[in-house]
Amino acid sequence: MVVKVFVVDDSAVVRQALAHMLADNPEIELIGSAPNPLLAMEAIRKNPPDVLLLDIEMPGMDGLTFLRQIMAGTPIPTVICSTLSTEGSRVALDALAAGAVAVLAKPKLGLKQHLDDSRHEMIQTLKSAARARPRVRSAITSVVTRSALASAAVQIGRAPALGGVHSFAMNKPVVIGSSTGGTQALELVLTSLPADAPGIAITQHMPEKFTAMYAQRLDGICAMSVREARDGDRLERGVALIAPGGRHMQLKKMNGQYYVKVLDGPPVNRHKPSVDVLFKSAAECAGRDVLGIIMTGMGDDGARGMKVLHDGGARTIAQNEETCVVFGMPKEAIKLQAVDDILPLESLARAILQFDSRA
Repeated sequence: MVVKVFVVDDSAVVRQALAHMLADNPEIELIGSAPNPLLAMEAIRKNPPDVLLLDIEMPGMDGLTFLRQIMAGTPIPTVICSTLSTEGSRVALDALAAGAVAVLAKPKLGLKQHLDDSRHEMIQTLKSAARARPRVRSAITSVVTRSALASAAVQIGRAPALGGVHSFAMNKPVVIGSSTGGTQALELVLTSLPADAPGIAITQHMPEKFTAMYAQRLDGICAMSVREARDGDRLERGVALIAPGGRHMQLKKMNGQYYVKVLDGPPVNRHKPSVDVLFKSAAECAGRDVLGIIMTGMGDDGARGMKVLHDGGARTIAQNEETCVVFGMPKEAIKLQAVDDILPLESLARAILQFDSRA
């Protein structure tokens, strides 16, 4: 299958560099480009692409407004190509919330060299995006109140604990791995959990500088505390730690307490952070006392780590195909017979609380 791509970017240099990059791959066909969304609209209406590669900081109509219009009509799998600026990161996260399936970072300087170095990642992302099923943001509310979360927790099976006393085991961590489509999926899971949910360590494939802002966004709408992980952070009840982009994260145990180690190193399965790194470390230090969940995402990162978790007696869950934006990582874990259960996205929070309530 040849993937038809349309590029929308106000920079002529970027459009030329992308055209040169994509021309070398027989599996990708660049069917057109435009310097702004207004010119792009008519072109993609006449010849719809399989994937839209979209800048978001453009004069006139910005990419985010354009994306929302597309998703309100006939959704097109969209990959955001954004600068590493603070504002670029913030708007890129808004784009993911609006239905974009992935974000690729581009620097303000050294652009051509960066695009050449990231050629493989770009091609794989576009090919995976073509298989994605983008959904309009409807199931996830933009604002979630703590009182609503408390009500949801009761419906799931238990109410949030009051005060500092917890009735459930303290040392039963949860590890989650996700990629394409994971930002929205994680938001749904985490906003469905109460303030005293078990500690959760998360590896979500995301560029450097994006994870801190993503964690900040989740922290503002979740009953749990959500933050980008720092080396040595304790994984305790009511806390979700997200691996920083460009760094691996491992789970460790010392004196009966779990904490995370954030470290550098080469990419694993072409990713840094890697889900396999997190899962294998959890299997080593937590054994059967950990719950592993693999969610929507391209490729196979996390599948082998989940097999290690499963074979060590841990409980393992994969998100089902119907609710995945890209059924890649869960599918590979299922192929390895590394999964105890296959559940829809809306059932994952309940599964976390049920695991936590076991003796």
